[in-house]
Amino acid sequence: MQASFTAAPPQRRDFGFASLGRAIRYLGHYRNLTLVAYLSLLISIGAQLVVPQFVQNIIDAITNGVTAQQVSKAPAAFQAAALKVLGWSPEQLTRYQTGAEAALISAGLLILAFAVARGFFAFAQSYMSEKLSQSIAFDFRNDLYAKVQRLSFSYHDRNQTGQLMIRATDDVEKVRMFIGQGLLMIVQAIVLLTSSLLILFLTNPSLMVVILPVLPVAMILFMIFGAITQPMFMKVQIRLSRLNTILQENLAGIRVVKAFAREPQEQARFERSADDLMRQQIQVSKTFSFLFPTIFLIANLGQAAIQYFGGRQIIYGTLTFGEWQKFSLYLIFVFFPLGQLGFIISQMSQAGASAKRIFEILDTRSEVADKPDAQPLPPLKGRVALENVTFRYFGGGEPVLRNVSFVAEPGQTIALLGATGSGKSTIINLIPRFYDVSDGRVLVDGHDVRDVRLDSLRSQIGIVLQDTTLFSGTIRDNIAFGRPDASMDEIIAVAKAAAAHDFIMSFPQGYDTPVGERGATLSGGQKQRVAIARALLMDPRILILDDSTSSVDAVTEYQIQQALTGLMRGRTSFVIAQRISTVRNADQILVLDKSQIAAQGRHEDLMENSAIYAEIYHSQLVEDATLTESAKVTGEMTHV
Repeated sequence: MQASFTAAPPQRRDFGFASLGRAIRYLGHYRNLTLVAYLSLLISIGAQLVVPQFVQNIIDAITNGVTAQQVSKAPAAFQAAALKVLGWSPEQLTRYQTGAEAALISAGLLILAFAVARGFFAFAQSYMSEKLSQSIAFDFRNDLYAKVQRLSFSYHDRNQTGQLMIRATDDVEKVRMFIGQGLLMIVQAIVLLTSSLLILFLTNPSLMVVILPVLPVAMILFMIFGAITQPMFMKVQIRLSRLNTILQENLAGIRVVKAFAREPQEQARFERSADDLMRQQIQVSKTFSFLFPTIFLIANLGQAAIQYFGGRQIIYGTLTFGEWQKFSLYLIFVFFPLGQLGFIISQMSQAGASAKRIFEILDTRSEVADKPDAQPLPPLKGRVALENVTFRYFGGGEPVLRNVSFVAEPGQTIALLGATGSGKSTIINLIPRFYDVSDGRVLVDGHDVRDVRLDSLRSQIGIVLQDTTLFSGTIRDNIAFGRPDASMDEIIAVAKAAAAHDFIMSFPQGYDTPVGERGATLSGGQKQRVAIARALLMDPRILILDDSTSSVDAVTEYQIQQALTGLMRGRTSFVIAQRISTVRNADQILVLDKSQIAAQGRHEDLMENSAIYAEIYHSQLVEDATLTESAKVTGEMTHV
C-alpha cells in the first residue's frame, strides 16, 4: 500500500532541502548547547589555523641557523658578501646563530599548547554536538509519536505501520546525524576554507592565484552531485520502508504464515524487497564511487600546481622553505574541506530526504480534530442520536451508511444486527468520533460530537472492540489502562463482573501475570474478558461492545452476559452481537441492510413485522439460542 497524506500539496517541487532547513531550526530549542558546540568548533579551528605559522618559524629557525653557522665560518670578506646576498645585518647573523635553538623550543612549545587547546575544544564540540543532536532526535520522536497518536483513524487506514515506524527511527537518525555531524562539518569547511584562502592571499598572492580556478570547478561538481543523489536517497528510504513493512507484518502474523505453510512465499517476498533496496543502495554507492576519486583528482591537480610554482619561487629566492611549508599546510586546509564535501553531500542528501518524510507526517492535518472553540463535554446522561447520517470512507466512494437516524435514550441497550459490511461497526465508530460523518449529525446529550473536545467525549465512553488489543505488562496494568490510579479492590470488582477473576487467580502470579506481546499468553476469550474489565473500570455512561463475546464458549458467554445485564443497567449500551441472548433483551434492535436501517424495534415486534430479522433469527441465531440455554443449564449445575 502506498503511503498517502492529507497535507496540503507543496507549491513547488521539494527534494527535502527546505524540510532540512526546518529541521535545523530545531537548534533554537537548545540555544545554549548550540552556542557552546559552535563556539568550541571555532576555537578549535582557530588553534588549528595557528599551527602552520609555528611550523614556518621552526623551519626558518633551522634553515637560518644552519646558514648562519656556515656564514660565520667563512672568511670576513666572504661574510660581508654573503650577508649582502642574504639581506641580513651582522646583528641578525648573531641572532640566527645563537637563537635558533631557543626559537625551535618556543615554537615547539606553542605548537604543543595549541594542540592541547585544540584537543580540549574538539572534545567539547564533539560532546556538545552529540548531546545536541540526541536532544533534537528526542524532540522529533516525541513530536512524531504525539502526531501519530492524534491522527484520525482514516489516516491509519491508509498508511502502513512499517512506514510510520521507519520514519520515527531511521529517518530521525539520519536527520540527527546530519545535525550532529554534517552541519558542523559544513561550518568547519566554510570557516577553514575561507580563513585558509585569506591567509594564503596575505602570505603569497601570486601563488594563491594558482589554485583559484580549482575551487569553482569543485563547487559546481558538488552541486551537481547533490542534485543527483538527493532523489536517490529518497528512493532508498521508500524501499527501506517497504522492507520494514513486510518484516513487521510477518512478525505480527507469524502464526498465520506458519499455519498456511507460507514461509517460502513470504521469504521470497522479503527477498524481492531486500533486492530492490540493495540495488538502489548500490546505485547510490556507484555514484559516490565516482565522486570521491574526482575530489582527490581535483585536490592532486591543485597540489601539483603549487609544487611547481612554489618550487620555482624557492629557486629564485622569493619564497623560503618555511613559507613554502606553511603554504603547503594551509593548502591542505583548503583541500581538506573539499574532500569533506563528498561526505557532507551524502549526509545532506540522506537527511534532506528523511526530513521531508518526517515533516510529511508532522504537517498532516488530522481529519478528526478539536475545533478551536471546542468545549469540554459535561458529565453525560447518555442520550445518543444519529440524524440523517451518511458516511463515506476517505470522503469518496459509495456510502457505508446512508441517511441513518435513530435515538438511544439514557440507559437503553441498542443491539445492531446485519450482514458483514452493513455498517454496524461504522455506527459505533461514529459515536466516539473515530470518524466524522459525511452528512448529518451525531449528538450526545444534544451536543454535536464535532463541537466538543475529543478527550472529554471519549473518556466517558467505554469500548470493547472485536479485535482485542492488550499491551505489554501485567493483567493488572491492562485492566487499569484507562485509570492507572485505580485501587486493587476496584480492579478485582470489574474483573469479577467480566467473569475474568477466576482465570486470573488460576495463574501463579495472579493479577501480576505478564500478558506477553499483544496478550499472546492469554486465550481469545481471556483477552476479551480483560478488555471488558478495562472498559468497565472507566464506569462509562455509554458502553460499546463490538461483538465482545465472539471468542468465548457458551458457558463463559452466559457468565459474561449475566454480569453485563446488571452492568448495562443505567448505561446507554451499544452491542454488536450475533447471538440471540444479547438481541432479545435489547431495548432497541437495529437491523441494517445495504447501508440503511431496514428494521427497528424490540425482538417481539421485529419477529412479526420484519422479514429480514425473522430470516436472520431462523438462519443464524436458532443454534446460538440452543447453545445459550445449554450453557445456562450447565452454569446452574456448576453452581449447584
